[in-house]
Amino acid sequence: MKLGVIADDFTGATDIASFLVENGISTVQLNGAPSMDYPVEADAIVVSLKSRSCTVGQAVADSLAALAWLQAHHCRQFYFKYCSTFDSTAEGNIGPVTDALLDALHETLTVVSPALPVNGRTVYQGYLFVMGQLLAESGMRHHPVTPMTDSNVPRLMERQAKGRCALIAADVIDRGAAAVKERLAILKKEGARYVVLDMLNERHLLTQGEALRDMTLVTGGSGLAIGLARQWAGAGHDKTQAQSAGTPQGERCVVLSGSCSAMTHLQVERYRQQAPARAVDIERCLTDSADYADQLCQWIEENSEHALAPLLFTTVEPALLKNLQEKFGAQQSSAAIERLFAALAIKLKARGFRRFIIAGGETAGVVVQSLGIRAFHIGPVISPGVPWVKATEQAISLALKSGNFGDENFFARAQTEFPL
Repeated sequence: MKLGVIADDFTGATDIASFLVENGISTVQLNGAPSMDYPVEADAIVVSLKSRSCTVGQAVADSLAALAWLQAHHCRQFYFKYCSTFDSTAEGNIGPVTDALLDALHETLTVVSPALPVNGRTVYQGYLFVMGQLLAESGMRHHPVTPMTDSNVPRLMERQAKGRCALIAADVIDRGAAAVKERLAILKKEGARYVVLDMLNERHLLTQGEALRDMTLVTGGSGLAIGLARQWAGAGHDKTQAQSAGTPQGERCVVLSGSCSAMTHLQVERYRQQAPARAVDIERCLTDSADYADQLCQWIEENSEHALAPLLFTTVEPALLKNLQEKFGAQQSSAAIERLFAALAIKLKARGFRRFIIAGGETAGVVVQSLGIRAFHIGPVISPGVPWVKATEQAISLALKSGNFGDENFFARAQTEFPL
């Protein structure tokens, strides 16, 4: 195994896995750390966790379990993957997990590289930008679970971690991999524990991949994986062969959206003009979820003969989301929605649905878990960071979309470009 990735949510895991496959590295994604004797073989393994918004202790424990599995399978390099918008709170979980992994590996230095230029995430002078806006001025400022009100990555890291965070700015990265390696060596001697890397374009991420090929532990979004994959695959990489195992199959499709991100909101509004769509009633999720799941399942069944699959969504604008959370409680309403989507996935599978298009990391995790999927092959890319994936042990294909990823017509393209 060339590369082992520990990802803090499901859609983030498929995001990075898709870039690995796109750059010629065969990849299998695991739903949590499996038993030590679980049979799997690929150039890269991505272990997807649900550790972004859980307690710090649980995030650390789950991440260390994933690390132990990767070490037992002779992984050469380790990668802690989090969101390109650095989603976290003042307490964690990015800092504490990074510290735990460094300590377990007996390492004293790693990098922090959240950027993904192809999706508008860049870092300049240590400040994180989203589509040209500072992180704290973007839609992430109003995230319901991890609102981001500071754009300075070194400052964010030092607040939740236990060491000093330094910066390698764009002018150093412009000078190439040798300059980056030299600067890392100096910062290590000076006692830095984490080093944020500026990234403004693809050339920067390729430079970072070359400079970091031999670093035991790296951390970041999925952009850095592109550079590392190019290093591992070499000049003759073949993405067609790498992604063939994950080509979508199966009939009957449904779209489930549990994300409230700005892009998902646009995607839902666009798709409502193209296909049957229905908003989920949060109050009914809390009061009679079993009967409600049956009713929604019947509605999906009745609307499944259209050219495009039916959509169920909880996607709402920030102001309405705030009102719902105040009325029902943020944790209670989120848990009720997750229970509903889990029940729906099981019922739809029993009725012959074999393709699931899912928006939102928490929703994706719940659906994958409820369907009993332990691992899947990564297939062709729908949008940057969003591939089709296929379960290794059953005939189910999924498109697991992180909230802000994809273009406005994503839901329709996922079907028309890969027809049933």
